[in-house]
Amino acid sequence: MKKNKTSQPDFKKIYTDILEKKFPEKKELCDKILNKKNLSELDVIAINNIIFTPVSEDIIKSNQQHRSYSKSTIIKILEFQKEHGLNNTKLALHYKLSRNTVSRWKKLFIV
Repeated sequence: MKKNKTSQPDFKKIYTDILEKKFPEKKELCDKILNKKNLSELDVIAINNIIFTPVSEDIIKSNQQHRSYSKSTIIKILEFQKEHGLNNTKLALHYKLSRNTVSRWKKLFIV
């Protein structure tokens, strides 16, 4: 088995297997994301939301607490804010983040 340089899980394989075995009806919805050469953290979050639609607010909050973002993803999120003219609150709601997290990112990565 070929190992990635960053030793991240092979999300394409993981999600393809999940779709084939458990959710074949959702495969078409996820094809566009899975056909990308490399999946970003945002792609993984998007495909996860498509496959496993959260049932309750508690599950959403619990899942959010365990997310981590790379520097490149944080910069993409901050660029999205700039492109769409969002304030920190609206960006936080869009990506289900804390306003404090957005504020901290802006201080660290001035875009």
